[in-house]
Amino acid sequence: MNAEPADQIRLLDVQALDVRLQQLAHKRRSLPEHAEIESLSKDLTQLRDLLVAAQTEEGDTAREQTKAEQDVDQVRQRAVRDQQRLDSGAVTSPKDLENLQKEIVSLAKRQGALEDVVLEVMERRESAQERVAQLTERVGSVQGKIDDATARRDAAFEELDGEAATVTKEREVIAGSVPAELLKLYDKLREQQGGIGAAKLLQRTCQGCRQELAITDINEIRSAAPTTVVRCENCRRILVRTSESGL
Repeated sequence: MNAEPADQIRLLDVQALDVRLQQLAHKRRSLPEHAEIESLSKDLTQLRDLLVAAQTEEGDTAREQTKAEQDVDQVRQRAVRDQQRLDSGAVTSPKDLENLQKEIVSLAKRQGALEDVVLEVMERRESAQERVAQLTERVGSVQGKIDDATARRDAAFEELDGEAATVTKEREVIAGSVPAELLKLYDKLREQQGGIGAAKLLQRTCQGCRQELAITDINEIRSAAPTTVVRCENCRRILVRTSESGL
């Protein structure tokens, strides 16, 4: 393949811009905010699970407290009725009076036991409510950190994408002045060779694979016409000759 020396040198400009685009893409993928957001998101998921469990417990104890208070109220009402019967004098039979008094005593004990249950349930509910409040605060804090990291990531995206857009336009202009066949070969080699399709020959060393060329290869390149597109015998990339090639 033949190409004017100026076109071959412009290929190095295209290569430099492609390297910059690779660097920008790598930087975009490697932003520290990615790992930060991922870690915080895992923490947030765990905290939300704990919060749901605490809210469920709070709801269960609330229902349990309501049921226990209803039981206390039923026993209290029954005790009040019995006391009213006793005080009214309507019960005159000694045996009935004894039974009624025993029932009032029994109801008082029952009420006391149920009130203890209410207190125990209330303590558990208050503990659950405290956990809900603490976890709600922690969820909000972690969410705030995620929002902050996301904002920083998006700002970095905007900056990197803006630079990438500028470099892409510049590449389009320069690549448009390179002969189509030469550019096609370059793009093919760039895809095969890890993003480097053309390299400068500097002091008899290929800047693509960083290996010094054999003397026979140097002699062949030296004797080749300036318009000949030469390739590195080691990595097969396009070698661009300049005044610094050492030929």
